[in-house]
Amino acid sequence: QLQASGGGLVQTGGSLRLSCVASKIFFRILDMGWYRQAPGKQRELVAAITNSDNTNYADSVKGRYTISRDNAKNTVYLQMTNLKPDDTGVYYCKGQIAMKEYWGQGTQVTVSS
Repeated sequence: QLQASGGGLVQTGGSLRLSCVASKIFFRILDMGWYRQAPGKQRELVAAITNSDNTNYADSVKGRYTISRDNAKNTVYLQMTNLKPDDTGVYYCKGQIAMKEYWGQGTQVTVSS
């Protein structure tokens, strides 16, 4: 129901844009988030956007990441710039309404030094 894409291998300082497309879900009512799981670490929230377009970012990505959504395309984006090796991990998108959560399958981002 959530399909993430856009990951890849990039050098330090590079950029990537992740996309997460929702299907069979009433996307516009969902609060959406992007999570990152680095090797050997817990999954963490890096960026979130509510159904009213309020955004929130982890301190480690502020000023470098931008989350946005296009309700007409049932898609949430994560624009990542000035990437660092510490940004490496599997990125997951999540949609939530009340206590119901929907998770995408994850897309790998690798930043080489």
